Amino acid sequence: QVQLVESRGGLVQAGGSLRLSCAVSVSIFSFNAMGWYRQAPGKQRELVAAVSSFGIRNYADSVKGRFTISRDNVKNTVDLQMNSLKPEDTAVYYCNAHTDPLHDYWGQGTQVTVSS
Repeated sequence: QVQLVESRGGLVQAGGSLRLSCAVSVSIFSFNAMGWYRQAPGKQRELVAAVSSFGIRNYADSVKGRFTISRDNVKNTVDLQMNSLKPEDTAVYYCNAHTDPLHDYWGQGTQVTVSS
C-alpha cells in the first residue's frame, strides 16, 4: 500500500521560509513524477512544483524563484523549500506521486498559513 506522509506545515510571517517534506512508503523510482499541490479556500487544487524521475523540475509561475522541489531517491522523500513566502501562498499543501491515472497517490495535506 502506497502512503505519503507530509511533514507538519505551520504559521509563518510574510517573507519567511518553510520546508515541507513528504515521506513515501515505497520506492519513489516507482513513479514518473513527484509533486506538490496546494488548495486555498474557495479555489481549485493547483500544481505548485513537480520533479520527474529524470530530475526535470517545473514550477507554477507564482512560485518560480521562491520555491525549490527536491527528491531523495534513497530516503524516498520529496521536499519543498519555500522562501519569500507571501500571504497568497496560504493553502493546504498536498504531496503527490504519479505514474498514470491508476497509480496516482496523495498525502493527507498540511496547512501552511502566511501572515501579513
